[in-house]
Amino acid sequence: MLKPTILLIFLSTGLFAQTNYKGYINKYPIELVTHIYSDGDARAIYAYRKYQEPIVVNGRQRKDTLVLYEKDKQGKIAATLTFLHFDQKKKNLTGIWKSQQTKQELSITLDKEFDIEYGEGIEYNDREIIQRVSLNNYYFKLVISKTKDAFYAGVTGIKILQKKTDSLVQFIATDCQLSGLDNTMVDDYNFDGIKEFSLFESSYAGPNTSRIYFLYDPKTKKYIDAKFEGVSLDFDPKTKRISEHNQCCGGRQHTTAEYKVVNNKMILVAQHCYVWDEKKQDLVERKMADCQ
Repeated sequence: MLKPTILLIFLSTGLFAQTNYKGYINKYPIELVTHIYSDGDARAIYAYRKYQEPIVVNGRQRKDTLVLYEKDKQGKIAATLTFLHFDQKKKNLTGIWKSQQTKQELSITLDKEFDIEYGEGIEYNDREIIQRVSLNNYYFKLVISKTKDAFYAGVTGIKILQKKTDSLVQFIATDCQLSGLDNTMVDDYNFDGIKEFSLFESSYAGPNTSRIYFLYDPKTKKYIDAKFEGVSLDFDPKTKRISEHNQCCGGRQHTTAEYKVVNNKMILVAQHCYVWDEKKQDLVERKMADCQ
């Protein structure tokens, strides 16, 4: 059964990172965005605006037909969204929402609101894109802006919004790279049993990345920057340890570290340096000074 009022999101590559639409499924207002890879692989999110619970949708574009699949908790297809004559450049889109269980079909009509464009000489401010993850009571929207002299858009803020009421709970100013559907992630970063969120900050040489981690402060009921620093951090809920893996020099040098969390601070437990050995044709552990 279709819930009233829906919010949709898709993303695209090339000159556009995201394309945002507004319109209707039948009589129900929705928003929409596209991310479609050059091979036709399509990633998407949609959420009923009344509930603001993001639903991840994956699919494929074949020629000018875009089909997106909504799956239930068991991984079975629950509904499809089909767009015939799909073209990201079009100002209007039409399609069909269809329930796999009841076979009910509803028409989709959309008008393009904006593109998140790449390239020099293009400028825009405060364009908002919903994220694919959420917390129990809150969902997120990135605030995206671009200056004329920058080739790529950046994330200048994140909004934390109340589900159902759509009211703004908190705005946090940021200066981060845009990373599509996975800018925001949800996890328990200080192992206190409370889910928090992080925001993709930047990518570096090789697979190295950084994120900004936000912890929930029960006193202020706000999210604060944890000031956790490190490259490609991974959080293990079983051991309650944070691991770091930093590599450089074409993979010839690796640094790993392990941290525990004490009073919401990262405390170094162990650190290791590995350097490529030509004779052994393998990484060999060295003194930390060799990885500086």
